[in-house]
Amino acid sequence: MSELKRTLSFAGGALALALIAAVTAPRPKLPDAFADVGEPFFPGFEDPNAAASLEVVEWEEESGAAKAFKVVDQGGVWTIPSHHDYPADGADRLAETAAGVIGIRKDDFRSENVADHEALGVLDPLDEIAPSGEGRGKRVTLKDAAGAVLADFILGEPMEERPELRFVRVPERKRVYAARVDVDISTRFEDWIEKDLLQLERADVSQLRIKDYSIDERTGMLDQRDEITLDKDGDDWKADRMRANQEVDRTRMSALLTAVDDLKIVGVRPKPAGLSATLTRAPGSGLTRSDVSSLQSRGYYFTGDGRLVSNEGELQVLSKAGVLYTLRFGEVVYGSGDSVTAGAGDAEEPAGEERGPGENRYLFITADFEPESLPEPRRPGSTAFQEKPREEWSDEDEADKQLHDAHEEWKSQVEAGEQKAEELNSRFADWYYVIAADAYDKVHLTRRDLVKAKES
Repeated sequence: MSELKRTLSFAGGALALALIAAVTAPRPKLPDAFADVGEPFFPGFEDPNAAASLEVVEWEEESGAAKAFKVVDQGGVWTIPSHHDYPADGADRLAETAAGVIGIRKDDFRSENVADHEALGVLDPLDEIAPSGEGRGKRVTLKDAAGAVLADFILGEPMEERPELRFVRVPERKRVYAARVDVDISTRFEDWIEKDLLQLERADVSQLRIKDYSIDERTGMLDQRDEITLDKDGDDWKADRMRANQEVDRTRMSALLTAVDDLKIVGVRPKPAGLSATLTRAPGSGLTRSDVSSLQSRGYYFTGDGRLVSNEGELQVLSKAGVLYTLRFGEVVYGSGDSVTAGAGDAEEPAGEERGPGENRYLFITADFEPESLPEPRRPGSTAFQEKPREEWSDEDEADKQLHDAHEEWKSQVEAGEQKAEELNSRFADWYYVIAADAYDKVHLTRRDLVKAKES
């Protein structure tokens, strides 16, 4: 063997030995804490539609206690138990939340030292041993229809150096990870409901009726101060009984229509079952003494002739579809937080300053269809045109066809208006609503507010 071949042979052998050594040599072992970095927190949770309940628990500094908010699926209807099982229009929101939770991964390991939990904000808000509310995070739990836990974690503080990441810990475990949590986990009542109370666009309002009165709560006698009807006239509005030198204030009228369109729910209280049945005209329904007491406690009374009135008057809004909304303004609602949104503590009837601020007000709503607002067009003289080929129609047949089409369109509008009113009234029947005081001030107006002297 030549010297060159011998050299190449030795070199090849050395290279092979080096490769074997590289493959078989022991590698540095990652710490166990980093072994699952990059993995999902809840690998068994794959279908967002499997979530049948969401509970979020936060520590409330004001009360010094944990506060829970829950949304559950009860027989296909999403409800909020803490707010008298008020319907939650949050099925899509819950699915989006669940999908976001499925996507949470352990992006980075931070600590497995229990002493770090407070600083990282991942103490369990339900922990009864922790000495204070400092460092408590937001605990989020999703369960399926059988009550099995799909996901359960504590959401802590954002990382200072990477604020797009939040510290996350699974309850009963020590380890804390940093994770990207791209989901809005809200505990606000208004985020889970249809806030648009009337579901009415301002452009669809054709008439407003303001009934300005007060009631003697002791005798039930009504003091009718004024009643004003405002009708849309092209781009303008006209008020009844206006003098020649008066006009409707465009700015104030526009603000009123906007306020009606934007009317939002702040809180809810359930009406007595008997009252709700009466409002939906259920067979055998009738008012009890308890129903009347419930009404009066919120500022609503019956006159001697059986008319329901309120101690702050009412506003009626007529839509182009013929749906008449009646808004009756009741008593002031005192307090803040859950005492406003759900009536927490209502039964305690606090007095004086303990009642809290009076920044909201009760609102009682009903909806009816007003057929007079959609006058019936003239019927066709005959429907004989329907039995003829089109080419054989006379001028009279053509006219009858136009009248027939117009009448059929009117019938469709009436049916749609009746259905809309029924749907709304069913929605409103079970609830007293609470609206913000500033919203009340914008919709509770008088003739003096809306009618002004013409500008010269």
